[in-house]
Amino acid sequence: MDVKVEEISALTRKITVTIPSETVQPMLDKAYDKLKKEVKIKGFRRGKVPRNVIVKHYKGQVEGESSETLVQENYFTAVEKEGIDPIVHPDIKDVKYNEDGSFTFVAEVDIRPEFELGEYKGVEVVKEEVLVTDEEVQLELEALRKSNAPLQEVTDRPVQSEDVVVVDFQGYHEGTALPQVKNDDYSVDVGSGNMGADFEEKLIGMKVGEEGSHEVDFPETHPNPILKGKKVEFRISVKKIQERVLADFDDEFAKDVGEGVDTLEALKSSIKDKITAQREESAQGVITDRMMQKLLENHSFDVPKRLVAFEIEQMIKQTEQQFEQAGMSLEAAGMSKETLAQQNEPVAEKRVRGDFILKKIAEVEEIKVQEEDMERGFKRIGDTYNMPVAKVKEYFQNRDDLLPFMNELLNEKILKWLRDQVVFVDAPPAATAEDTAEVAVEAEEKE
Repeated sequence: MDVKVEEISALTRKITVTIPSETVQPMLDKAYDKLKKEVKIKGFRRGKVPRNVIVKHYKGQVEGESSETLVQENYFTAVEKEGIDPIVHPDIKDVKYNEDGSFTFVAEVDIRPEFELGEYKGVEVVKEEVLVTDEEVQLELEALRKSNAPLQEVTDRPVQSEDVVVVDFQGYHEGTALPQVKNDDYSVDVGSGNMGADFEEKLIGMKVGEEGSHEVDFPETHPNPILKGKKVEFRISVKKIQERVLADFDDEFAKDVGEGVDTLEALKSSIKDKITAQREESAQGVITDRMMQKLLENHSFDVPKRLVAFEIEQMIKQTEQQFEQAGMSLEAAGMSKETLAQQNEPVAEKRVRGDFILKKIAEVEEIKVQEEDMERGFKRIGDTYNMPVAKVKEYFQNRDDLLPFMNELLNEKILKWLRDQVVFVDAPPAATAEDTAEVAVEAEEKE
């Protein structure tokens, strides 16, 4: 086997592999001999078909299947021989059988970037203090009371704020019905903001059986791509008005809505603990983001384009799945894969570079995934989906499923180690109007 390596760029190598005739021809002969025993061609008895007839009928099939085998059997040998460590699947091209009986293919591969670790221990990060006020606990209590309140139909008054109203609606844009903006027997919690403040406010004052037409201007920042930036006319029919029967805030209420609590004070304490835990978890995510931003600022190097392209592809797939779950498509939302690819490229590049930084730190600090890390990961999945750990492990029998899971666990372990090294600092004081004025005066004096 002859191997030639060309440097296409700092991180891309072109590997040309030529396999000699002495290896290729016996493989082809074996394939044709096998076909000779199996195929049946009109005018010939089985097993008596001449070689040239079999070649005429099956050359494409034999050479195609053999080329796949030749590439698979020789690619890894070639990269190992040349000391190349590809980080993504190769781009196989220019596959051909040569006149002298040899076989050639080209593999373009991306390699791992070489870089020196900059500062990564003791990174300074601003940490916000986690506080939960009595007012926030009270708001959560109100929400609990509201969500657990039974609904009672009312017929003697129009819609009021806090009512739950059952409506039929159809949205129109410039006179054309929007098929995705339609619903029958839809429950609207007036005042919740779930359907948008404008939509809900215009229901107030309507009566059962009444039909109305309301226009709503949706801003360009609206999360629904079908609605953003559009003026939509909603034709609405009110079918039922319901009000909540709210319980009193007392120990009985606490027993009904709380888990393992007997008093209202115990419920408040439980709510405060829950909010605190959620905010502390969220704060960990903020710390991680700020820490990674510092690491990216401290490390500048090129990353393989194929790896970035793969990351972009995964991000687009995730977006498509989100739209599918909402019953939409990219096209219906006025988006394209090309546009998404351009928008996602900077984020994808940062993700890839960040992953290289983390893996380099893991290598230097000898951070590895141990058996106990795997067990914790399996248990976490089991707890999330209410599955036995043994059942979870069955899903990771395949190496292609296990490796991404192990990579996720490794990254989590590296990030935890890095967070333990972080130095927390106070946020810089916010500039006051006086400070801004002083800076402006100083600038004028310098001029």
